[in-house]
Amino acid sequence: MALSSPKCPSSQFALRPSPAPRSQRVAAASSSLSCPPIPRRLFSKRVSSQSRANRRWNVASVHDARTLPISPAKEIDLKKVENGVSSAISAEEYRDLAGLSTRENSTVSITVVGASGDLAKKKIFPALFALYYEDCLPEHFTIFGYARSKMTDTELRNMVSKTLTCRIDKRENCSEKMEQFLGRCFYHSGQYDSEENFAELDKEIKKHEAGRLSNRLFYLSIPPNIFMDVVKCASKSASSANGWTRVIVEKPFGQDSESSAALTRGLKQFLVEDQIFRIDHYLGKELVENLSVLRFSNLVFEPLWSRQYIRNVQLIFSEDFGTEGRGGYFDNYGIIRDIMQNHLLQMLALFAMETPISLDAEDIRNEKVKVLRSMKPLQLEDVVIGQYKSHTKGGFTYPAYTDDKTVPRDSLTPTFAAAVLFIDNARWDGVPFLMKAGKALHTRRTEIRVQFRHVPGNLYRSFGTDLDRATNELVIRVQPDEAIYLKINNKIPGLGMRLDRSNLNLLYAARYSKEIPDAYERLLLDAIEGERRLFIRSDELEAAWALFTPLLKELEEKRIAPELYPYGSRGPVGAHYLAAKHKIRWGDLSSEHYKI
Repeated sequence: MALSSPKCPSSQFALRPSPAPRSQRVAAASSSLSCPPIPRRLFSKRVSSQSRANRRWNVASVHDARTLPISPAKEIDLKKVENGVSSAISAEEYRDLAGLSTRENSTVSITVVGASGDLAKKKIFPALFALYYEDCLPEHFTIFGYARSKMTDTELRNMVSKTLTCRIDKRENCSEKMEQFLGRCFYHSGQYDSEENFAELDKEIKKHEAGRLSNRLFYLSIPPNIFMDVVKCASKSASSANGWTRVIVEKPFGQDSESSAALTRGLKQFLVEDQIFRIDHYLGKELVENLSVLRFSNLVFEPLWSRQYIRNVQLIFSEDFGTEGRGGYFDNYGIIRDIMQNHLLQMLALFAMETPISLDAEDIRNEKVKVLRSMKPLQLEDVVIGQYKSHTKGGFTYPAYTDDKTVPRDSLTPTFAAAVLFIDNARWDGVPFLMKAGKALHTRRTEIRVQFRHVPGNLYRSFGTDLDRATNELVIRVQPDEAIYLKINNKIPGLGMRLDRSNLNLLYAARYSKEIPDAYERLLLDAIEGERRLFIRSDELEAAWALFTPLLKELEEKRIAPELYPYGSRGPVGAHYLAAKHKIRWGDLSSEHYKI
C-alpha cells in the first residue's frame, strides 16, 4: 500500500508532477504487464553506498529528494534501469522496483519526543489524527510518545483525546475513528540523554513492527539545548535497521550564525542532510503554499512580478496578545529571532524567487537560497524595535511585557520590530521589502501586501485622486480568514465622475466549503513521504542567519532600548517614520483594511 491513499485530499499531490520514467524499456515493460508507472522517486540519479553517517542510521543516501528505502541488493537493478541496459525485466522485478510489495510489508513508527508538552498535545497529535481520519497515513503505522514524565499508555490516550477534533464538514464515524487512532498510540518514559532508555523504546517499537520493513520518524518537540542528546541516543539505540529514519527539528535553529552552525555540525555527526527536516510551520500554511501557484500559473501576475511594476512588498505579522505564559522563553529570543528571521524571511524568499526548474524540492530550495544570498545584511538604521507597555482600555488594564514575573524588569528584548530589506538582483533592484512583526498589537493578522507603482500620466489626477491610495494593491492574507484580494480603482455609479477603490476578493471561506488543513498536517505528511520542499535546508538556514546576526549582535552589545508602545496599539511611531523614509505607507493601517 502506498504511503498515502488516493482518498487523501491534500492539495499538494496535484502539484507534484509524475514524469515518464527515464528508461523506455521500463515504460514498455510496465505497459505490457499492465502495471502502474514506476514512481519517479525510485529513479535516482545516483544511489551511493552507505557512508559512515548512513550506517549509523541504516539508510541509503539517495540524490532525489523523495525516497523510499532501497536494499543494497536492488542497487544493481536501479543502475540497470538508469543506464538503459536491455536485459529483460520480469513482473516480479518490476513490482520490486515499483515498491509495490515493499510498501505492503512496511510500517511507519512515529515517535513524538517531548510528548507531554503543549506543542505535542495541541498540534502534533491532532495533526496526526487528522491525517489518519483522511486516510493519508500508511496502513501500518504506530505512534509513540516519549518524555521524562511518568505516564501509562492509557494516560497518554486520555491526554491526547482531549485535543482531538474531526473536520467540521466530516463528522461521520468521528468517535469510532478516534478510538482506532488512540489504539495505535503508546507511551514510553525515559531520559533524553539515556541510550539505555532509547534501546528500550526500540524494543517496544519492534514489537509493533512485527517483522515488517521498518521506517521511523522522530519529531523533536523539545528545547534545542537537548536536541543533540536525543539525536545521539536515538541514532545509536533506536534507528531503523532496514528502512529509513528521519528527524523533524523544531525552531529555533540557534540564536545566531555561530550557534546555528554548531547545531548543524552536531546534527550531522549522526544524520545526513536528507534525514533532517527543519520545520517552519508557516511554510505549511495554505496561502503560503499557494504563493507559487498564484504567481507561476496565472499569466496576469508573473509579468508584473518585478521592479518594473511593483513599488514595495510588505510582510506583516501581528498578534493581539502578549507573551503571557511564554515570557521566560521569549525573552531569550525576541521577536526578530522568533518571527522575522524564519517565518517572514521564508515567505519573502518564496515570494521573490526566480522560476524553479521544476517543483522538485531541491530546485525550489536552490532558488530560495539565491534570493537570501542576494540580500545585504540588515543595518541598524533600517530597523525599529519596540516593547509593549501597560495600557488601560475599557476599564481593563493590560500588563506590560516586563510585568511578567518570568521576564527581568530591565529586559530590553523587543516584542516588536520593523525592518527594510533589499534584494540586489536584476528583478528586485531598488524595491523595498518591508517586514513588521509584533505582539500585543491592535489585531491578529499575517499577510503579504504588494503595492504596485503609480499609473504613468494618470488621467484622473484632476479628480482629486490620492495617488498613493489609488495604486493597485495585491493582498495575500495568510491568517486568519484566509483570502486573496486585489484593490482596483473604478467609477461610482451615477451621472458624475467619482472614483472609488474596490476589492476583487477571493475569500477562502466563501469559495471553498472544505475546512483548511492545519499546517502541521501537511508538513507531517511530507516528512513521512520524504518530500522536503517545505523544509529548510542547511545552506538556506546559514544564509538567513547571515542577514540578521550582525544586527542582533549590535542591538545586544550596544543595549539599544526599544521604543515603548501601548498594549493593543498599532506599534511604535518609529515604524511609521521608517516606512516614510522610503516614501511608503504601511498597507495595514488604512480604514479599508478592516472591511474585508
